[in-house]
Amino acid sequence: MEIRAAVGDITQIEADAIVVNLFEGAEHAGGATAAVDEALDGAISSLIDRRAIKGRFGEVAIVHTVAKPGQVGARIVAIAGLGKPEDCSADRIRGVAGEFCRALRKLNCRNMATILHGAGSGGIDLQASAQAITEGALLGLYTFGKYKKPEYEDIEEMLIVVSEESSLPVLEPAIGKGKITAEATNLARDMINEPANYMTPSQMAEAAQEIAAKYGLEFKAFDREDMETMGMEALLGVASGSSQPAKLITLSYTGDAHSQRTLGFLGKGVTFDSGGISIKSSEGMGEMKGDMAGAAAVMAALAAIAQLRPQVNVTAVIPATENLPSGTALKPGDVLKAMNGKTIEIISTDAEGRLILADALSYAQKLGLSPLIDLATLTGACRIALGTLYAGLFSNNQDLTDKVLEAAQRAGERMWQMPMPEEYKEQIKSEIADVKNTGERAGGAITAALFLSEFVDTTPWVHIDIAGPANSSKESGYTVKGGTGVGVRTLVELALDEARSEEAV
Repeated sequence: MEIRAAVGDITQIEADAIVVNLFEGAEHAGGATAAVDEALDGAISSLIDRRAIKGRFGEVAIVHTVAKPGQVGARIVAIAGLGKPEDCSADRIRGVAGEFCRALRKLNCRNMATILHGAGSGGIDLQASAQAITEGALLGLYTFGKYKKPEYEDIEEMLIVVSEESSLPVLEPAIGKGKITAEATNLARDMINEPANYMTPSQMAEAAQEIAAKYGLEFKAFDREDMETMGMEALLGVASGSSQPAKLITLSYTGDAHSQRTLGFLGKGVTFDSGGISIKSSEGMGEMKGDMAGAAAVMAALAAIAQLRPQVNVTAVIPATENLPSGTALKPGDVLKAMNGKTIEIISTDAEGRLILADALSYAQKLGLSPLIDLATLTGACRIALGTLYAGLFSNNQDLTDKVLEAAQRAGERMWQMPMPEEYKEQIKSEIADVKNTGERAGGAITAALFLSEFVDTTPWVHIDIAGPANSSKESGYTVKGGTGVGVRTLVELALDEARSEEAV
């Protein structure tokens, strides 16, 4: 969909639909909504008086204008509910945009125009509103239509209409950034939603290579022989049950050739997780094609960063493999040696994500990457603890934690800092190796993070467990069913922050 800013009177814009708004509790229309109401002879006021529309968040009321042509330039007027004024935020505007775009798509709209939502009494600045509308529209309209024809034709164009031409230089970069970040998130969604037979480790490497070629990134993919030479027994141990070869993939962006510092983004890339010998129940196993959501997020984030071109260096490290049972598969009781030399006793082969990340973190340290941020659909325990809206954040560095949380807040991605008490390390002590790969059921997300901490030494590091929000079972706001692409926008915001920090030094 093409999105651009335009100067004009929203009542006179010729389009299939125009969008205005209403706050919850408002007794009358104001601003542009009042102008449209007047052009419609009080149709919106009548709906408010009859409480047919209430302005609740996510509500989209439709007024058809074809019965009285000439009043406005569009055949449909949509009134988007913004919710309570005190709750207005950029993320709410994203959600509003997703809702009204889907509603208008169902009405066969091909082009539409909208005002800037929340930019008046909502207190949202023009740039933030424009970026949020752009992101919400593109994210909310996303469909994975590769193997099934979508039910509705997509909207082709959206105008963000303002009254002053002086606003255009401010809005255009915001729309551009929103488009890049939303399209990157949708790229991650595409990868997550792919069936596992079309997103093998080798095909993930091919996808990374395509991203690198398109956006000018440096690409490398290491095969089994390379990983054996590097001593990556943990990653290769997980891969041993599958006929699909494992890959260790790197993508690198150089935005500051004079800097010796490079951020490290790591993503768990288990393209299908059966649990291995510790096999999962069949119920819901099909969703395990999305166990590479962390890998998809870091790859897509690099694609966005390459387009935004911040003065910062970033390298993504993606360990990719399947986790399947077979006669050659890893077994409970086995012992593996990670790249950093630490030995690992295998308690459960279904705790495989931390194994492949152990080698990836060790490799990232060898490359000198710092700080390190890993994303992984790591534990069901984190989903139980925080539900499906929040990712759990674990770290050995509070300053880095604060930066990531601030970036997540701006991106509209919910994360919650979790504790890492030393006492819980007792659970992963082994009698025959340096560490066990899982502890007790209680506190499982924490012991998984403590396991990963064994492979980062003193490097500033944040682990983000995205098991909860990585997949959605329903449409809501700008979230659609299937893979969500969570983490992409946070990583992009973090890279932009780091670039600003470097410039300030």
